[in-house]
Amino acid sequence: MDPLHTQHGLSESEASAEAQRLIDDWASRPVRHHPTSFRDKTKPPAFGTTPPVKQEDHRIVPAWAAGIAVASIGVGAGSVGLGCCTWLVLNGLASVTLNSVLMVTLPLAGLAMIVTAIGGAISKARAAITTNVYEAPVTQHTMIDNSSTTRGMFFARSRNTIR
Repeated sequence: MDPLHTQHGLSESEASAEAQRLIDDWASRPVRHHPTSFRDKTKPPAFGTTPPVKQEDHRIVPAWAAGIAVASIGVGAGSVGLGCCTWLVLNGLASVTLNSVLMVTLPLAGLAMIVTAIGGAISKARAAITTNVYEAPVTQHTMIDNSSTTRGMFFARSRNTIR
C-alpha cells in the first residue's frame, strides 16, 4: 500500500483544489507581529528643564560580591608584598657577616644611648623640682582582708583588700 498514490475519496484535481483553498485561507489571515523593542524617536529639547527619567539598575554582580572580590585582590597583593619582603629579609640573613651585623646594630645602639641620656636628664630635672614638706604628724592605718575560694581542683581565687 503506497500512501502517496492512494486515493482517499478525492480525485487529483479535487485534492489540488482543496490544497489551494487551504493555502489561500492561511495566506489571507494577517500576520501578528509582537514588538520586542521600542525606540522613542522624539528629540529631547535643546535647552530647558527636562524631567528626570528613572534609570533601572541592572547590575550583574551584587555589591557585596564586588566588595569581597576587591578585598580579596587587595589581600592577595598584600600577601605578595609580604612574601617579597620576607624573601629579601631571609636572603639578607643568609649572608650575615660580622661587619653587616655591626653596620645594622651600631646606629640602633647609638640611637638607644641618645634616648636613654635624654630620658635620664628629664627625670633628674623633674626630681630636683619636687619637694614635699609635711608639717603635721603622719599616721598610717592599714587593714588587710584576705579571702580565697577554690572551685574544683585547679581554679582558685584570692582577694586581698587593703584599707
